[in-house]
Amino acid sequence: MYHINPMNKLHEGQKAQVTEILSTGSIRRRLQDIGLIEGTNVECLQKNPSGDPIAYSIRGAIIALRSEDSGNILVQFNS
Repeated sequence: MYHINPMNKLHEGQKAQVTEILSTGSIRRRLQDIGLIEGTNVECLQKNPSGDPIAYSIRGAIIALRSEDSGNILVQFNS
């Protein structure tokens, strides 16, 4: 069974696939520039104990995103 949740809800080591980006404006453009488009595979690598930022593996690169920004990215993962 597949579940769709915001990307910031992934646990460390959990992998998922991007289904939709809800952000608008310049942040949407920046996310797309780093390769976050529909169908992109992502993995949560490390969460800061305070919650920000969160490190993700995206297309072979390690990218740190604020929880606010990654919360606007919907991902699909197996439960």
